[in-house]
Amino acid sequence: MNVPAAEISDFYCHQVLSGLVRVDVVAESEGVLAFAHTRPSYPVHIVVVPKLHVPSLTDLGSGGEAVLTEVMRVVRDVAAQVELEHGACSVVSNLGLYQESKHLHWHVLFRRESAEQIREGYGRHDG
Repeated sequence: MNVPAAEISDFYCHQVLSGLVRVDVVAESEGVLAFAHTRPSYPVHIVVVPKLHVPSLTDLGSGGEAVLTEVMRVVRDVAAQVELEHGACSVVSNLGLYQESKHLHWHVLFRRESAEQIREGYGRHDG
């Protein structure tokens, strides 16, 4: 997909990582930032981004797989904390037209469903 540079949206580089938008930091490593979403859609909505510009999960740009490894380590740690605190966690990344901001990012979510609602909505695959 060839999109003119002027039409590419990268909220994370242009606003968050540049410091124009202040965020509540949840976790941070040398190359990764995890923060509370600036406009959350869920009770717990954390975004994890590499500090280096990485276009998407399928286009790692100059970051290569090493950046993906570091990002996933932070995603795993943040998701483990959300699961520990709330009993459930969802981890989501988007691609193509679903990816509004063209910078690799993961959403770590807790949507506040009860255990019964989760089982009802997702079924039981263990028996």
